[in-house]
Amino acid sequence: MAVALSAVLLPLSTAHAANAPVTVDRATTDAFGRIADAVLTDRTDALLVPGTVAPRAALRAAANAAGTRGVSLSAALTRTEDTAVASLHGTRSRLAALGEAYTAADTGVTVDRTRVTGKRATAWVTETTVLTYRRIRGDEPATTGFSAHHVLTFAAQPDGTWKLSGLRSTDDGPRQVNEPVTVAEPVTATPAGVTTMAVIDAPRAATTYPAPAAAKNLTGGTYDYAAMATYAEKYWKNYNTAYRSFNSAGGDCTNYVSQSLKAGGWQSVTSSDEDYGTWYYGTSGQSDSWVGVNEWSWFTQTARRTTPLANVYQMDVGDVMQMDFDKDGSKDHTMITSYRSSSGVPYLTYHDTDTYRRSVSSLLASYPNSAYYAYRT
Repeated sequence: MAVALSAVLLPLSTAHAANAPVTVDRATTDAFGRIADAVLTDRTDALLVPGTVAPRAALRAAANAAGTRGVSLSAALTRTEDTAVASLHGTRSRLAALGEAYTAADTGVTVDRTRVTGKRATAWVTETTVLTYRRIRGDEPATTGFSAHHVLTFAAQPDGTWKLSGLRSTDDGPRQVNEPVTVAEPVTATPAGVTTMAVIDAPRAATTYPAPAAAKNLTGGTYDYAAMATYAEKYWKNYNTAYRSFNSAGGDCTNYVSQSLKAGGWQSVTSSDEDYGTWYYGTSGQSDSWVGVNEWSWFTQTARRTTPLANVYQMDVGDVMQMDFDKDGSKDHTMITSYRSSSGVPYLTYHDTDTYRRSVSSLLASYPNSAYYAYRT
């Protein structure tokens, strides 16, 4: 890993002489994108079944050999990425224990914008990754994918080259499967008095597989669960412009799930005497329960829109899962089930980070110490 990444030297404009003003031109921007692609691809490759990454590695080596030297990783970041890959091997092992693996991957990077401040450059990039599920049980979907956003920092060197010195994700929501687990989440007791309102809070769900049967009638009932899944999978990456986005206001995950539920027949509640008794979206505003993770849970439980499931593997199409990343008693993220395999594995689609058909097993592998909540809709 260290040798491979430290050797990733990519095109850089020769205008960057030691005494010239530091600028970022098109060639340098392309170089930034190529090294981001190399680092993120190495992370993704660490998740693949051993022996399946050689073609990608050869492709990257050929691309790098075709360029001129100019951008490389700093020594510190090389060590960080060594640790990241080791962590992702652990994720791969946890996935294998849960019956999941990937046989192929495609990671691409687009540079959205750059900025230079003194001798430092910052690049904002979008990563698009698609992973191919290995057919272990035989009923897995073909792929899972996500769109993630990162900020890269580069330091100009006296010889006119650049060193990549930092890379961090800027998305809310759970880390993607190729994002390393760097620090174990603390396991803490739920503090007293997290909710002071007269609401019903959902119990935690178990995460063992297989789960006891909890059959769901998908057709002929009040709601159209197929419509919920269709909506979720249509707008997982390309947002529905008929709704406001809340990415910059704490996250869009619950707003997106509320949209999906409404597409399947959930009716708005615009007035209520109960705490968190409303659920609606309008041109001039929306209820807290439409966009808030905990507020959505309190509304749906109190209004009997949902019932808790004992195990996350009992979820079916249209059911919802929430996560409390650090077990502090406050839920952090909302996702909707858009596919369920015949062997009993739910696959979740969500915003923050925008993700398509990620298995419950994958989330458990990335967050083994979090609390999970499952809702039958």
